[in-house]
Amino acid sequence: MSSAAEREAVQGERADGVRSVRPAAVLNGSRRPVLPVPVWPGAPTPLGARFRAGPDGVVGTNFALWAGGAEAVELCLFDGAGAESRETRVRLTELTHEIWHGFVPGVMPGQRYGYRVHGRWDPWTGARWNPAKLLLDPYARAVDGDFGLPPEVYGHVRDWPDQRVADTVRDERDSAPHVPKGVVVHDDDDWADDHRPKTPWADSVIYELHVRGFTRLHPDIPGELRGTYAGLAHPAAVEHLVKLGVTAVELLPVHQFAHEDHLLRRGLRNYWGYNSIGYFAPHAGYAASGTTGQQVGEFKRMVRALHAAGIEVVLDVVYNHTAEADQLGPMLSLKGIDNRGYYRLQSDARQYADYTGCGNTLHVVQPHVLRLITDSLRYWVTEMGVDGFRFDLAAALARSMHDVDMLSPFLAVIAQDPVLRRVKLIAEPWDVGSGGYQVGAFPPLWTEWNDRYRNAVRDFWRGALPDVRDLGYRLSGSSDLYAWGGRRPYASVNFVTAHDGFTLRDLVSFERKHNEANGEGNRDGSDDNRSWNCGAEGETDDERVRTLRRRQLRNLLTTLLLSTGVPMLVAGDEMGRTQRGNNNAYCQDNEIGWVDWSLLQDPGWRALFDLTSRLIELRHRHPVLRRRAFFSGRAHSADGLRDLAWFTAHGAEMTERDWYAPAATLGMYLSGRDIPGRDSRGAPVVDDSFLAVLHAGDRPTAFVLPGPPWAQRYELVVDTSREEQTLPPQTVHRAGTTVTVPARAVLLLRVSE
Repeated sequence: MSSAAEREAVQGERADGVRSVRPAAVLNGSRRPVLPVPVWPGAPTPLGARFRAGPDGVVGTNFALWAGGAEAVELCLFDGAGAESRETRVRLTELTHEIWHGFVPGVMPGQRYGYRVHGRWDPWTGARWNPAKLLLDPYARAVDGDFGLPPEVYGHVRDWPDQRVADTVRDERDSAPHVPKGVVVHDDDDWADDHRPKTPWADSVIYELHVRGFTRLHPDIPGELRGTYAGLAHPAAVEHLVKLGVTAVELLPVHQFAHEDHLLRRGLRNYWGYNSIGYFAPHAGYAASGTTGQQVGEFKRMVRALHAAGIEVVLDVVYNHTAEADQLGPMLSLKGIDNRGYYRLQSDARQYADYTGCGNTLHVVQPHVLRLITDSLRYWVTEMGVDGFRFDLAAALARSMHDVDMLSPFLAVIAQDPVLRRVKLIAEPWDVGSGGYQVGAFPPLWTEWNDRYRNAVRDFWRGALPDVRDLGYRLSGSSDLYAWGGRRPYASVNFVTAHDGFTLRDLVSFERKHNEANGEGNRDGSDDNRSWNCGAEGETDDERVRTLRRRQLRNLLTTLLLSTGVPMLVAGDEMGRTQRGNNNAYCQDNEIGWVDWSLLQDPGWRALFDLTSRLIELRHRHPVLRRRAFFSGRAHSADGLRDLAWFTAHGAEMTERDWYAPAATLGMYLSGRDIPGRDSRGAPVVDDSFLAVLHAGDRPTAFVLPGPPWAQRYELVVDTSREEQTLPPQTVHRAGTTVTVPARAVLLLRVSE
């Protein structure tokens, strides 16, 4: 059916062409009259609800909402029982630069509120105003209540008989009883007692975790605090992070989010949280102290506790799309405030441009959308204390009108912002649109998740790399991707696993995804896992397979923590967490998605934790393992010693031919004598030198230790063939001798002379 025909099909009930479904009370004319509440002009800035003293010192709250194109805006105030009375609906009459604003005296912190926005209903041009729908303030600092998705929360008639035009039929049933409310929050915290760790990028070790999943089963955290911000702030949780040695936690989304309808219908929930709807509000479901503003203070106390332990807080943020989905999605906030202003629409304005795979894409080119995002980012830095951000599907934010543009308004604003340019910025450098894969393309200031590192390391240890060229680049900082424009090796965030995909244990236990618990017929999740089950699919009693799997875990973790760049671990990988083969546990708010702390009672998994902690400590002690500049590969002295050298198993430096030849063994020499830069006192940085030998073959191999100028002797530091890293007394080897490298193992040797 054509657009014209569709329009004609739904006209007839109203002169303006809008056909709608109304609640019986309205049809019977029984809606009560709305009495005005005193409201003063107030100010258009700052946006949101701000408690303050007004004229003559009268306290109250200033409300300001950008709603371009709207015809009227009503502020709705709710009592403690969630009721909206006729005395508490306020029409904002002041309009400044498309911002509707007013000061309401006597409105105190803890007050719950929402908006009703009036305007045209013309989906064919993208106009979807519907005042029957209570809308969440995009700038709400706290949200009280959870999002269900009954028919009343949709702006259109969801069950219209002809689904081809359902999104064009306006639903005028009141959504207020079914949606959460914003909460007025008073914030006078100046953070004077907080001390940010300010860990340099090169010294960072990132630990990706889920606030709820990390703490939900921890036996030493009180039951009422498990799964909450307070639980993550508990000494038992912090102690684990400190013992492990990580410098930053990267929290899966903590912005207020909603659950998708298809999950709720299957009795599931959005667990990961990549479905944001409130960019200023800490997700209320993770608060132990309350949801009428208390969640804000609880989040801040968590940040303070982590800072006191020397741990930075990085947020995984989702500014590329919202929980309102496409034209058939619910009307929760932005869609009802100004659909055309906030979202990218197609030439057929009923349809949304979708570069995210989630139904919609925020229109970041629009100044007010860019302002929303940057205001949110600054808020989390200056008022909530966080230290950086990982941007989900960052390529979608870097699109100008259509194509990804590294000179886009979003990237330009970030680069010049005096607050944001000083914090950690991590891009997930892709989206699902055409030209969206942008690994290595983000400008200076940014680091990136390096999926090419992930792929090369996985392929090497499962024996699927045709040669070692790609591995060499990944181990040494990915200079082929990042050595331009002043970028440094720490532009590469190296990872083998992330929340999205197999856990490390599952990577060596499953060759196929097992996502049946998600209820999607095992169709969801990637089929490109680059995994190897070591001879049996899933859990097994075969001790030979179990032993090999633990060795592979040690190989993967050791490779990650010896590589140049910024390593990222995933919570629980250091102690063998499993998701039972589920590589897309986004809806598994249960034992599948939670960290199993009982694993630390198993000697085998405890040994894996100890090795991981030891490797991180080794990294912290040795600047040669966390370089701030790329290797040159050139000799800096007369003896011919270079800062980086590669060796074959014969002890000879690799030639061009060697790089292209099939190989399962690679030697990497890191010189501590030729580290560029100076320490904080201006002295040269000098460190030990190391030789790392990586052998992915299924049989032991002989390796000749390189002689002068590389070394006279080598001391064995790590041997991943050993479950326990208690090494025999004779671990010093003379240069030129042949050592046996066990099958599928990493040897790390320190140059002793």
